[in-house]
Amino acid sequence: MFRHMMNGKIHRATVTEANLNYVGSITIDEDLLDAVGMMANEKVQIVNNNNGARLETYIIPGERGSGVVCLNGAAARLVQKGDIVIIISYCLVSEEKVQSHKPKVAIMGEDNKIMELIYAEPALTIM
Repeated sequence: MFRHMMNGKIHRATVTEANLNYVGSITIDEDLLDAVGMMANEKVQIVNNNNGARLETYIIPGERGSGVVCLNGAAARLVQKGDIVIIISYCLVSEEKVQSHKPKVAIMGEDNKIMELIYAEPALTIM
């Protein structure tokens, strides 16, 4: 048996741009992708903390060090520049490896800089 598990998460990133006229997807600073183990063309879920919208799309790597988090195409209708989003990738983990699986979570700060990188989420309701 395999389980769908969180693999990586960019927690509370700030949307830097929403580009309706692009083909589609989300553009994310490649340094952020590396930090949480995400990669180009990977399917991700985006949760908008400002309006509750949830969507799925795929990743396009953005310029390293830019802090870019840009929703493109139709997804741009669900976010605005300045919105706070959570970006989550998932993976399939065999039952034997579920207990040892450790997702990478980047807690974001100003200008989409990583404040902290953790491997297990604390049992808190507020971060």
